[in-house]
Amino acid sequence: MSTVNPVREHRVAAPLDVERIRADFPILARPMSGKALVFLDNAASAQKPEAVMRAVDECYREYYANIHRGVYQLSQRSTQAYEAVRGKVRALLNGADEREVVFVRGTTEAINLVAQSYVRPRLGSGDEILITGMEHHSNIVPWQLLCEETGAKLAVSPITDTGEADLEDFRARLTERTRFVSLAHVSNALGTINPVQEMVAAAHERGVAVLVDGAQAVPHLAVDVAELGCDFYCFSGHKIYGPSGVGALWGRLDLLREMRPYQGGGEMIRYVTFERSEFAEPPQRFEAGTPNIAGVIGLGAAIDYVRAIGAERIAAHEHALLEYATAQMREVEGVRIIGTAAAKAAVISFLLGRVHPHDIGTVLDLEGVAIRAGHHCAQPVMHRYGIAATARASFGLYNTRAEVDVLVRALNKVREFFI
Repeated sequence: MSTVNPVREHRVAAPLDVERIRADFPILARPMSGKALVFLDNAASAQKPEAVMRAVDECYREYYANIHRGVYQLSQRSTQAYEAVRGKVRALLNGADEREVVFVRGTTEAINLVAQSYVRPRLGSGDEILITGMEHHSNIVPWQLLCEETGAKLAVSPITDTGEADLEDFRARLTERTRFVSLAHVSNALGTINPVQEMVAAAHERGVAVLVDGAQAVPHLAVDVAELGCDFYCFSGHKIYGPSGVGALWGRLDLLREMRPYQGGGEMIRYVTFERSEFAEPPQRFEAGTPNIAGVIGLGAAIDYVRAIGAERIAAHEHALLEYATAQMREVEGVRIIGTAAAKAAVISFLLGRVHPHDIGTVLDLEGVAIRAGHHCAQPVMHRYGIAATARASFGLYNTRAEVDVLVRALNKVREFFI
């Protein structure tokens, strides 16, 4: 059985060796439209390093079996590899206990799990759930469904013209009717980094629990749930350079123990008769059925990869890219950047004159540049600015200034073609 080292070492406390990192991502060497691929759609889903692909491949080739159930060696090896990832998630988020880590399909499932298992039993007619005006649909629709079922109300704290949370308004909307708060750490459509610690503290002053959607934060920032003070935190594997269809929910162990299962089935039980069932302790209580075993193992490899590079170094590299790209794009006549918060992750949503974002994306694709065009599953954000969609360039640890220059040249070609 081979032993794959899933991480290249990047331990020197210096700026990232981006070319070395890029060599870890085979797809970046693939031509697109006859040109070098410039992948700037990382907020939607990031590319995968060799380490992740090897980890998944090794699982399927060398030791795959169903977990937790077998006494034979393959099952035991798979179980050990799967369960080891809980410790990696705990360390990534600075949680207190591996039992606080629940594996899910992604951020969306994590939010739905908390909505049904924690919030629903505590919600009645006239109660309120508070979110912000910058949320992804996955942090809006589950709460709307819950409100429709219970007679509760979804309260929304609006965002400012710059795309920032209005803290005064947020605090004012925390009332005796507020039963739960759910908010994004980083906006996928605007790049805004929310002052989560302050918002959590304000909610806790009223005894209100808080879930933080970390899908856009975990790949780009150092996250410390103990420092943030939140009660639940979730993220998706595919945005942190891991497989799709897998993610993690971190929750305070005392809260998880209070919660009923989200789904019923195998693995999440202690004892079953036709009359009644006894549920397993967290986290198994929330992991019904056979999970995405290889996906979780791939997620572990992605976490190893990112932690070996260092969250602080990644954040510094991406912030420098954001500053450079913002300055360069503002030199393109007709560009309007949507979302200008003082604290931003490396996301730039923009318009170019009257050119439809889909047309921008199509022309850029012919230049080898992959961006996102649309409402980014954040239609209320678009409505806030009176627009239907934006083009969005979002950066990752493997992007470079030279790629920003390619993007800017391509935007000037869009101008030549349409304006």
